[in-house]
Amino acid sequence: MKSKIKKTYGIIGLGRFGTALAVHLAESGSEIMVIDASEDSIRKLRDYTQYAFVIKNGLDKETLEATGIQDCDVVVVAIGENIDTSILVTLHLVSMGVKRVIAKATNADHGEILEKIGAEVVYPERDMAERLASRLLSERIQNLFELKGDIDIAEISLPDSFAGKTVLESEIRKKYKLNIIAISRGKDVITEIRPDEIFDREDKLIVIGKSENIRKFEAET
Repeated sequence: MKSKIKKTYGIIGLGRFGTALAVHLAESGSEIMVIDASEDSIRKLRDYTQYAFVIKNGLDKETLEATGIQDCDVVVVAIGENIDTSILVTLHLVSMGVKRVIAKATNADHGEILEKIGAEVVYPERDMAERLASRLLSERIQNLFELKGDIDIAEISLPDSFAGKTVLESEIRKKYKLNIIAISRGKDVITEIRPDEIFDREDKLIVIGKSENIRKFEAET
């Protein structure tokens, strides 16, 4: 099933997280393979991929290899309820030579074991809670998107002190190490940001940079 053009993704475990991930990847045009013990869960995904497997009798290494999941560029282990199975499946995938294995963890101990095996670890519930907390605690940040690691994209209401100033005069890059990638102005979105662009009081800035710098900007302006 491997594509020479696009990456292929395997998802093992079709709970809410795994299903949402699979649907999003498929709708973006990516090729996916899904595995779950539930026929009902697999049936829902058959409209998105022909590589959908029901495996009820254990996810041993030989069974996984028979599906061809080792040919995927990335495999996500979205098994959260059964920690033993999550760890064992992750171990099998790493030993099978999957290029990138990402595993969902339910707690810190689970995540530590997964990392030692060789997987990248995600904490969906914790990460969602942290993003929501960030939005609730920041008065001027309307939207916050974690791009990678500690890099965020945020939409921030224009500070009053910036109204009437140019982008260059604001010194946002110099003082806060943030780059403006767009300005939302009423119904318009300006994406070609000139140094002499003058800010309007109702503007919203879409910026990219380290999360700590976004927080500093929001707190100091």
